[in-house]
Amino acid sequence: SLLYFTNIRWGGGERLFACVIPATSNPFIVCPAFEEDRAREQLTRGPLAGERADIRVWNEDESPYVLVARDLRDRGLATGIVGVEETMPFAWTDGIASAAPQLHVASGTPITAGCRMVKDDHELDLIRLACAATLKVYEAVYRAVQPGMTQNQVSDLIDAGYRQVGFPGGASVQVGEYTALPHGSSTPQIIREGTIIMLDDGCVVEGYQSDITRTFVLGTATARMHSVFDIVKRAQTAALAAARPGVPLESIDAAARKVIVDAGYGPGFTYFTHRVGHGLGMDGHEWPYLVTNNMFGWKTALTAQAGMVFSDEPGIYIRGEFGVRLEDDMYLTSDGARLFTPQSASLEQPF
Repeated sequence: SLLYFTNIRWGGGERLFACVIPATSNPFIVCPAFEEDRAREQLTRGPLAGERADIRVWNEDESPYVLVARDLRDRGLATGIVGVEETMPFAWTDGIASAAPQLHVASGTPITAGCRMVKDDHELDLIRLACAATLKVYEAVYRAVQPGMTQNQVSDLIDAGYRQVGFPGGASVQVGEYTALPHGSSTPQIIREGTIIMLDDGCVVEGYQSDITRTFVLGTATARMHSVFDIVKRAQTAALAAARPGVPLESIDAAARKVIVDAGYGPGFTYFTHRVGHGLGMDGHEWPYLVTNNMFGWKTALTAQAGMVFSDEPGIYIRGEFGVRLEDDMYLTSDGARLFTPQSASLEQPF
């Protein structure tokens, strides 16, 4: 969220670096004193350039939390609610709460995620490019895979493909029975004729991500593999059809899950073991989530809005045999949803 609101790219560490955005006055940056020049350099490239933000610095023998409390008090904000972004370290949150006990520290996620979950046209263009790049890399890798390769060798091909297209990216590779584990296994795996293979992940374009899964077979798929693929593809299509502004987010998951359960792979999460999708943007997984209670429980149920972006990734996982997941990313328009990339055609012709 720091990058989203300020265009500042800042590495992790134990020293507090934060952007404080009051509702009624200009933002201010809290920064280690020895990092001030670096912070000012980055501020000039973002929306807080010029007079729109102050920088408040603290030395190593001072408390940054007292500095936050003092600056809020100086702006007439000695009491009230301070919303903290969800990824902020607990030590920082606790430090602010201790330095300003008169303030009520609460989750800022409804604000930060509330802004980030609806994308504008430029953000959609970046995600579209990331999706196109991922599909291009996957197709090149699919055509290069040979019997006898390990999953690590295929991962190396994917890394090389992303270097060719010019964007940082990667993918997990699962083979055979390990495709039945949604996020795979580190067990060494070898590709053989007739093996089912799953590629999952994406790349980053100017801070915005793709997340695509392709499942395919080297050689000829079995009848059961074909059947499962067809069910999963119908479930993916059902989720896409159900996604439109105003619907509860969990109804999109329910549409896909009904197809899979009605086909005999149920009940509930028995074979389709995860939600149908998650928000996508500057994080590969971000708010909101397509599932009942929206994963971590907002007080009110969320509904779909135009500009939201989600993965659409139903799957069927048969432990000890194989799994099939099809994942493309979709964006909501005023009248429905569209995929950034074409759906996979078949196990033998995925592109």
